Amino acid sequence: MKKVHTLSILTLLIGLLFTSETFAQYGYGSPYGNRYGRRQSTLPQVHDTPKKEDPPTAEEIVDGQMPSITEALGLNPFEEAVVRTTLLQSVQQRIELQILGLEPLKAKEEYEKIEKRQNEELKSGLPEDKYNAFMELQENSFKSKKKKKKKKKD
Repeated sequence: MKKVHTLSILTLLIGLLFTSETFAQYGYGSPYGNRYGRRQSTLPQVHDTPKKEDPPTAEEIVDGQMPSITEALGLNPFEEAVVRTTLLQSVQQRIELQILGLEPLKAKEEYEKIEKRQNEELKSGLPEDKYNAFMELQENSFKSKKKKKKKKKD
């Protein structure tokens, strides 16, 4: 009788041991978890919204272009300062026009005024040969961009 009693107690303890392990592994079958299993929230996960990159400032744009302009034209420090200041002012005015969102015709007129003012300031601040080289550089860079756009469309 003692053997049967010991055997039944041993069987009961082994059964309880495996039962608790099973619940710890599978969590009572609940998909949302419980005190033993992995917990999962019933709320949907909110993903971080990607931050919009700020458009480059006028200084960043001009600073990116100045090394190639200086190298192409062979500007001395004074001429470089004149070109940088003039371009910085022009780019800033163009950005402000884009922010205003004017009608296309009105915006085009304003862009032409800004370009005319920029060219006049550069002409008065640079020697004639460097001014002409700058204008040629500016025209060539615009033409190459247009050609690239046309090739992409085809």
